[in-house]
Amino acid sequence: MGAVVLLAVVVTAFVDCRALLDLSGATQVKGVWMGSTTIPCTYTPSQDFTQQVLTWSMERDLSTSTIFRRDGSGDHILLSRFRNRVSVPKSSPGDASLHITDLEIPDSGHYTCQVTWRSENYSLITKEVTTMVKVTKVAVTKPTIVAGELGLAVPVGAKASLTCVAQGSPPISYRWFRMAPGRSEQLLGSEAELVWSSLQPSDAGMYYCEVQNRVNTGMVQRSDAVELTVRDLSVTTEAHHPATDLPEAAVTSENAVGYPETDETIQSSWRTHLYLVIPIAVLGGAMVFLVIFAIACTRKPKNDSIYEVAFHSTADVIRLDNDVEVPVECRKEKINSETEESYGNVTMTCNNYESITGNSYESTRRSKNAEKT
Repeated sequence: MGAVVLLAVVVTAFVDCRALLDLSGATQVKGVWMGSTTIPCTYTPSQDFTQQVLTWSMERDLSTSTIFRRDGSGDHILLSRFRNRVSVPKSSPGDASLHITDLEIPDSGHYTCQVTWRSENYSLITKEVTTMVKVTKVAVTKPTIVAGELGLAVPVGAKASLTCVAQGSPPISYRWFRMAPGRSEQLLGSEAELVWSSLQPSDAGMYYCEVQNRVNTGMVQRSDAVELTVRDLSVTTEAHHPATDLPEAAVTSENAVGYPETDETIQSSWRTHLYLVIPIAVLGGAMVFLVIFAIACTRKPKNDSIYEVAFHSTADVIRLDNDVEVPVECRKEKINSETEESYGNVTMTCNNYESITGNSYESTRRSKNAEKT
């Protein structure tokens, strides 16, 4: 009974190992003439098994030839026409895929990947997978134009590029043209990419490319034309900053590429103008204060007494503040109101009157009455 169980375990382990080492590939692979292709052949590595030998062979016209062999002595290309055109990864355990470059029509055929592993007890296990490869000539397709990082609207002085992209059997030849109104189309280059190191306004215009390969010689495929625009930095700045009442510094460019100033720069400009306005306002207020003060100082003091002389037409007399009546015929000789300190001294001259000073008018009146009697 124990022997049966042991045998079942060994068989199960052997089946699992064989399943673990199965090769994975593809039924068919298509290649493009003068192009490249990879024929897949992979497996899952195991610590109990070591790859011993890897071979790639090709069957064509009922004839089989070994193309590639890898063993303990290294890699060997055994078919001369594949020399320098085939390779197998070295640093990827479990990957035995065959990569072929510069495909030719005779490269079409059945390719077989065969791998031999050695177990820990030195037993050998061999697996293989077959893939059909078909190499065809493909005419070049209609190309498309891909713009560089800055797109089709590029600022003056910047680097720009246009790339012509087409599919087909290599080699593919390229030609770039520029459309000019009223003139014949201008040939610019014969590379897949058209590059400007420093774009200028004169470079703006319509561009297209043409492609051709060895399939259907004479057939040329032409792309749709694209328009390349060169943006002027000054115009861009005005478009982003329309005319306003803001200071000039707030609408100028930050650098030579044409990007507008940041909000921090605008705020700094406003602060600078504010610092100029405040001293001007203070100076203007001081000037107004000095003018008002000068006007107030030049006005006449109102401390002196003001005296009035009333004329009474009915009595034909002049009445003074001290109730002194003097005939009209008397003539005022002098009243100095600016220098007098009081109204006590007033002198008037009359034909028959003596000088009247201060409050002595009563004594003069009594002497006059005595003369009449």
